[in-house]
Amino acid sequence: MQNNVLDYMNESVVRVPDKVAFADDKDAVTFKQVYDMHRSVATFLHNNGIYREPVIVFMEKHPNTIVTFFGVIAAGDFYVPIDAEMPGARIDLILDNVKPKMIICDEKTIENAKNLNTDAKLVLFSEIKDTPADDKALSDIHEKTLDTDPIYIVFTSGSTGIPKGVVACHRSVIDYIEQLSDVLKFNGETVFANQTPLYFDACLKELYPTLKFGATTYLVPKSLFMFPLKLVEFMNERKVNTVCWVVSALTMISSFKVLEKVKPEYLHTIAFGSEVFPIRQFNLWREALPNARFVNLYGPTEGTGMCCYYEVNREFSEGDAIPVGRPFKNTEILLLTEDGKRAAEGESGEICIRGTSVTLGYYNNPEKTREAFVQNPLNTAYPEIIYRTGDIGKLNEYGELVFVSRKDYQIKHMGHRIELGEIEAGVNAIEEIKASACIYDRDSSKIVLYYVGDIAEGTLINSIKVRLPRYMMPNRVYKLEKMPYTPNGKLDRKTLTERYKNGQ
Repeated sequence: MQNNVLDYMNESVVRVPDKVAFADDKDAVTFKQVYDMHRSVATFLHNNGIYREPVIVFMEKHPNTIVTFFGVIAAGDFYVPIDAEMPGARIDLILDNVKPKMIICDEKTIENAKNLNTDAKLVLFSEIKDTPADDKALSDIHEKTLDTDPIYIVFTSGSTGIPKGVVACHRSVIDYIEQLSDVLKFNGETVFANQTPLYFDACLKELYPTLKFGATTYLVPKSLFMFPLKLVEFMNERKVNTVCWVVSALTMISSFKVLEKVKPEYLHTIAFGSEVFPIRQFNLWREALPNARFVNLYGPTEGTGMCCYYEVNREFSEGDAIPVGRPFKNTEILLLTEDGKRAAEGESGEICIRGTSVTLGYYNNPEKTREAFVQNPLNTAYPEIIYRTGDIGKLNEYGELVFVSRKDYQIKHMGHRIELGEIEAGVNAIEEIKASACIYDRDSSKIVLYYVGDIAEGTLINSIKVRLPRYMMPNRVYKLEKMPYTPNGKLDRKTLTERYKNGQ
């Protein structure tokens, strides 16, 4: 059993040195190139005294970005990916949290990096990728690495407007990759098409199995998701046979009736998650690819990635919910009531995760860590941390876990976990805003913003764009004369929800 995720690479580079590991529509890197360049990056960090530190990776989505991730790990550090699409205010909050000493950029991001509010040293990947590798130093670092050492921090939405940095270690990622690979039956012939940005943990499903099996991952250009026909053609040209995508990416293809014109002919494994798959759209996929395996995945960033799976093995009708199934091996799902007891048969409870997949907590945020990473209330004999997801679930008649709802105002939208409070915090920071409230209409999958203030709706939308990521943008914005409140002074979101449903 490995105790370092890079052991996967060290084994694959011997077996398939000249095979393409990662590629996009223009560039490709072989396993030997990944191996050599990541050791150069690691040596550069070592030579600069960066050890057991967070290193910001501020690069475009490209195979070299993945190489840089591995280089940071090989140096005994942990990577923190950010992206040029992130609003500057959000990047500043991340930088303030991790306080990095170094930021690795590419030619397209270096100018933006110079405007960031940080004292970190800026370096170009192109200038460090050929650093002569210090074999002894890297070997010593590798030997000293523990499986509980962190390898990355991924920032998720925070209810106070402050992003939370989830810290994952070698052990939890290895456990995740081993279980996921077993469930989805990855092997050396697997050809992935990566859909998610590299600054989300969802890309783990492609990055590390590629190393483990000597597989190949193609980074799909984001522009292709606006042209679903070209997207499927891209997949066929590269003989993609496995996707692990958010539901919205799959429904974009089926809803535009692309499957009637051209099918992803090599695709045999379709894993999906992060949202509920509309049954009508799901059935279009099953009809188009009757011999493919469809697997519903569920899990939070704080559980390293997905922790439950359900391989679709029966028919579903409109109005049905596809279960999230059963936990991976080495993971237990606890359904807990408000008073910390195990939910009774048929009773709903909060989904809590127990096992190696539970991450280390939130970086430099002990208060939020204590709220979500808690002592298992079913175990009073010794310390045992579980993660409270805030999701409500129950077991169906088959003993399968079914997602019911969110416990709080955290939502799943466009494949992303979003705190509505973070949107409100961004809006409330605008000078003309007096009050704001967000609701989420699940029927239409729309984020709805109500506000009171001396600013026109169109002007407000433009102001929000510079403060929040695109996936957090409200789909509907309404100006009010006054905001409704409950008797105890809280925003009356129930009234706003009813107002929206009544077309107001």
